[in-house]
Amino acid sequence: MTSLPLEPTQDFNWDLAAQSITLRIRWFGICIGYVLVNLIGGGIEANRAVLNAILMLGAIYALLDTLFSARGKVFLSEWPLFVSLMEATFIGLLCHFDRGVLSAFRFYYFLSLLVCAIRYAPAMTWATFVFHSVSYGMLALSRRIAGTDEVAAFILTPVFMGWVTWASTELAGLLKWAGLRLRHLNVALQDNQSLLEHRIEDRTKQLQESQAMLVQQEKQAAFGLLAAGIAHEVGNPLASISSLVQLLNRRNIDDETRSKLLLVDDQLRRIQRTLRELVDFSRPVIYERSRCDIHSVLDVALNIAKYYKRKKGKQIVTAYAPDVPFLMIVRDQLVQVFLNLILNAMDATEEGGTIEIKTTCEAGLLRIDVRDDGHGIAVESRERIFQPYFTTKETGTGLGLFVCRSIMEQNGGRIELTDTTSCGTTFTVWLPTTDEANQSPPRVADSTS
Repeated sequence: MTSLPLEPTQDFNWDLAAQSITLRIRWFGICIGYVLVNLIGGGIEANRAVLNAILMLGAIYALLDTLFSARGKVFLSEWPLFVSLMEATFIGLLCHFDRGVLSAFRFYYFLSLLVCAIRYAPAMTWATFVFHSVSYGMLALSRRIAGTDEVAAFILTPVFMGWVTWASTELAGLLKWAGLRLRHLNVALQDNQSLLEHRIEDRTKQLQESQAMLVQQEKQAAFGLLAAGIAHEVGNPLASISSLVQLLNRRNIDDETRSKLLLVDDQLRRIQRTLRELVDFSRPVIYERSRCDIHSVLDVALNIAKYYKRKKGKQIVTAYAPDVPFLMIVRDQLVQVFLNLILNAMDATEEGGTIEIKTTCEAGLLRIDVRDDGHGIAVESRERIFQPYFTTKETGTGLGLFVCRSIMEQNGGRIELTDTTSCGTTFTVWLPTTDEANQSPPRVADSTS
């Protein structure tokens, strides 16, 4: 039979795995020995005390082996040759004080070889076979064998021991190979399971992100319809009122009345401008990149945010860097990003607080910092703020920062939480600058009639 190749693994210990089998074999031999000596008896009554003493030594050794096994160790694991020599002596003494070469204890040689094959390498098992053969030969010499039965036992027992050695080593090798193979398959199964779980997690995350983007688009569309309806319903009465004010202003009226009509007309224009900004923000997003000034984008976001109810009592400070390069971006999307960051900053800031917006240029990137002096973000929430549907607000949807991150990735930039303490929070947006965006637009030649 061809030996099967074994591939050792780093954390696989065959000795500990085989302990339960070897311990059972040892205790089985001790129990059977006591039965043979004390219950079955026969022609050994004169040496019963000596045999019980020898069996007691074997029981002590088995007990020590059991205690070491309970601690995850193997008793005398570093001296296997000594163990084999000790077992050969132990079995030889039992046979000597029993019936010599015909003693039933000679079958302990087979048990010892089986245990050795399970616990050690084949070379160690064959060395044990040599020890046992020498032990059995010395037993035959000490008892001076005679008779057909003793001669036959003397010849056949070593032959059977050799056969048991060969069979047990091959069987042990097969068991070790099967155990390692099963272990490798189990590791592969666990890896495949982890991979499957990871793929399911990725697919679930992608589905959540797609669903979140769809919800955001639906909200934007609903908001656009609402804004358009409001602009239509309010715009017509405003136009009529504005016309009436202009007609009254043309009449011969006193200066005080005229000044108040002018004040009314200014307020009407302010309302119309607000409606126009609302409609511009809510119109369908144009996904075509265009050459834009980031400061104008920030100003549009600030103009919309000033109507937010939580703007009251809070100061917004801008620190724009000079000569900032133009960007090739989707303008409407960037307005949405900065508006969301500004509104979040307002929510995090108490009345009397300050929100700072700062732009700087760093190594081919445009950096925009939006900082508030609010209460900061909790430690357990910092890793999840960009996940869809995660929010710390009572009325939040958990889509704002997720959508901002998606928009920044589409525009070749990124958004990060760069600082958050109990004294405030800073979100930073990086956008790449390109030569194409900073080229001067082509000049159109003046035409003369």
